[in-house]
Amino acid sequence: MSDEHMRIGEVAARTDLSLRTIRHYEDTGLVLPSARSQGGFRLYTEADVGRLMVIRRMKPLGFSLEEMRELLTATDRLDAGGPLSAAEHAELVERVRGFEETVQLRMAELRTQLARAEEFAATLRGHLTRAPVR
Repeated sequence: MSDEHMRIGEVAARTDLSLRTIRHYEDTGLVLPSARSQGGFRLYTEADVGRLMVIRRMKPLGFSLEEMRELLTATDRLDAGGPLSAAEHAELVERVRGFEETVQLRMAELRTQLARAEEFAATLRGHLTRAPVR
């Protein structure tokens, strides 16, 4: 992982998030710039981009900002490699597992919605095919 810093514009381009959205996530404490340039510009690292990608993937699945914060806190603690008691490690793993199970359920719901949308599109195509040309 590189320690190279990026400005917010590059981060926005890499994450496909708007500057306003990234600033909102900063205001809510989900992602804080790792540094500021001498000119006061926000500077981000690859780790910051990774956090933003987690958030970007969670949002369309209906997770709240608090749920995003909870997952990021759990994964940060697990990834830090610091000392954890067996009980704390088990609790963090269980928390992440709960999110993974929720994502699986939401993916199944989305697959059902997509199948219904495809059926509807096919119905519309059928109407168009049968419609008389004028």
